[in-house]
Order: sequence, then C-alpha cells, then structure tokens
Amino acid sequence: MIYKRSSALFTEAEKVIPGGVNSPVRAFKGVGGTPIFVKEAKGAYLYDEDGNRLIDYINSWGPMILGHAHKPVVDAVVEKAQKGTSFGMPTEIETKIAELAVSMVPNIDKIRFVNSGTEACMSAVRLARGFTRKDKIIKFAGCYHGHSDSFLIQAGSGASTFGTPNSPGVTQGTAKDTLLANYNDIENVKALIEANKGEIACIIIEPVAGNMGCIPPKEDFLQTLRAICDANDILLIFDEVMTGFRLSKGGAQELFNIKADIVCFGKVIGGGLPVGAFAARNEIMNHLAPLGPVYQAGTLSGNPLAMAAGLAMISELNNDTEIFNRLEAKTKYLHEGISKVLNENGVVHTINRVGSMISVHFDEGTVVDFTTAAKGNNDTFKKFFHGLLNEGVYIAPSAFETWFITDALSYDDLDFTIEAINKVAKNL
Repeated sequence: MIYKRSSALFTEAEKVIPGGVNSPVRAFKGVGGTPIFVKEAKGAYLYDEDGNRLIDYINSWGPMILGHAHKPVVDAVVEKAQKGTSFGMPTEIETKIAELAVSMVPNIDKIRFVNSGTEACMSAVRLARGFTRKDKIIKFAGCYHGHSDSFLIQAGSGASTFGTPNSPGVTQGTAKDTLLANYNDIENVKALIEANKGEIACIIIEPVAGNMGCIPPKEDFLQTLRAICDANDILLIFDEVMTGFRLSKGGAQELFNIKADIVCFGKVIGGGLPVGAFAARNEIMNHLAPLGPVYQAGTLSGNPLAMAAGLAMISELNNDTEIFNRLEAKTKYLHEGISKVLNENGVVHTINRVGSMISVHFDEGTVVDFTTAAKGNNDTFKKFFHGLLNEGVYIAPSAFETWFITDALSYDDLDFTIEAINKVAKNL
C-alpha cells in the first residue's frame, strides 16, 4: 500500500505538534515507519488519507465496540449538538446515563463523570486516600492508568522499596507513595503490604491487563486480592477503562464475580467521545465534594455530547442480550485461526484472550505479567505489524497493546485477517 499523503501530513505535523502526534504510541516509535493518518471510518474499517481501507483492530483503543460511526450514536450526538455543545451546568441526560450505568454495574450506587480515563483513575486514587486517610498506593508493573504523576512509576531497588519516577516532571515526593507490584503475583503484594502496614490506601489494577498485551488474571488472583484488601482495610480499585461495558454488561466485576470498592470507566461509556467516570457505593462516593471533603471538579465534566454518545452506546449494549456472546465467539474464531496459521508456518507465539480482547506474543512461554510480556521478539512483531498493514489490516503499533474486537467485524473480515496473517507468517 502507498502512504504518500500520510507521510506528508506527518512531516507537517512534526513542525507544530511534539513528535507529530498528540499521544506517543501513535508515532510508530515501537514499530518504525510513518503513522497512518485517518480520514474517516465506518463499521469495522478505517479509510486513510491515501484512500486505503484497513480492517481495524484497535477501534480507538476500545470504545468502538459496535463499530465506527454507529448510527444510533452519531444520531444522538448530532441531535444534542444542535441544542448546544456545552453549558457548564447540570443536564438531565447526565442523570439518565448515571442511572443506567448504576443499574448495569454491580456494587456501585453513585457515579461521577469526568473527561478521560486518566482523570477517572487519578480522582479514584484521591478519593481512596481521602476516605481511608492513608497515603500510599499499590499499582502493578505494566498496568497503565493514565499519565497522572502517581502512576508514572518504575520499580525501586527491592520488592518492598518505594518506586521511582519513570518520567521527568514526576517528583520523588510523589513516587515515594506509589509501591509497584508484579501482576499475577499475590506473594509480592503480601510482601508490600507487610512492609508498609497501615499505610496503604488502595490497590489499583486493570482486572484484565491491556497495556502489556492482553493478560488475564490467574485463577483466584483477583479473589485473593479482594480478601487481602478486606483484611488490611485497603480499598480495591478496578481500572475498567478498557474492560468496562466490554467484557460484560457489568464489566470485569460481573465476569469474575469480584466486587471492587471503586471502579473507573472510559472508552465505551463515552461512545467514542472523550469521557471517563468513577463509581462506588454511597459510603465512599459521599466523601466527594460537594457532599464531602475530597475535591474533584471539571468544567466540561458531563459534557452533553459525550453523555449523548455514551447513553446511546451503553443502552444498546444493555438491550442486546447476545452482544457479548457474539463478540466472544468472533474473538475465539480469530484466536483459533491465527494460532493455526502461525503453527503451520512454524512461528513461535502465545495468544492471550479474554472476551473481546486478544493479543499475540512472539514467545513460546506463557505471558502472565510485564516481565514475561517483555520477552516477546520485538523484531518479529515489527515485521508482523508492517506485513499486516500492507495487507490492509491495522493492529496496535506496539507489542504491548491488546487488540479490540468490534461487533461490526464480519466473519469474512476475520477470514481475510487470518489469511493476511498466513501470508505475513511466511516471512517472519
């Protein structure tokens, strides 16, 4: 495929936007080459500025669960935009989507809408600290909760030491309150809690990791984490920005039958528009201003366009009794097809899948955390990515991102993708 127009647009963008992109992974630094500039999208397909059609497996990093430009969502946004795009005042639609979300998701009584997943996770941690009156948090290596300072932390010198900043601009003072654990390693979590008794406000986790590829929790890992939190007066925060309203109506809480204390949302809940949310039971949420002392605010929070898109999206998910079965069936079909052609071509690989999230790792070992995810052959992934791109299939331009399946994908699209992988595998 030819990407002449995209290349020219990237050159222009680099002059006025840092790195030519407004989010780093878009720059193709992990795979090399020039980013693709999208002109429009419909259903399961992207159409770039050079006129190429690509089958899309990132779907705006998750929210396009029903496909791009889904008519009920578009219609809802257009209708709402004609009545005004922002007021900075309460609107009825905020209550409507809040009522629907609370009815769909287990263990939440109230929800607060914000403008991004980053803001949701940042606010959830502040709420947890205010509620528990404790300062430290535990997060997991490889889990991404946005670019708030508390989350941009790398491992310290030992299992029970403080983390250190992994980005300039994050202070040591902030980093000292973030402890880093290994995903799927419950003994590591216990050691951190033992070394910091009575000081940990919350544990925040992606219940299914999506930022080191798709990594499911080991059996009983989340259940044991819940029990440990209960025993130590620690709040459990599920970052369901990716998994919420995607793995089931009630997200990962419903799928794994685990009750989190605070749940963060994004992606699907905004129908593709910039939005996030965090939710909990009354006891916790009533600590938020204006009811309580924990301050959180946002001029554009509850924006009517985002609320309209989100309400249309999750209403359809709530009413379609077969949507999650269809998504899982399509993902399973793709999984089996990819595995078959990679095995036939002698390509060493591991595939992880949960619901409509899936990733291919070019390593023969099981992938259960960031360390094992990092063992994958990145040179093979680069060839895999660019090979698929040339065949008209777009996956995330990073070996450390999950793919997202949309209901708009047909089985013909899946077969096309499997055959494209078959062609690419011959040269890996």
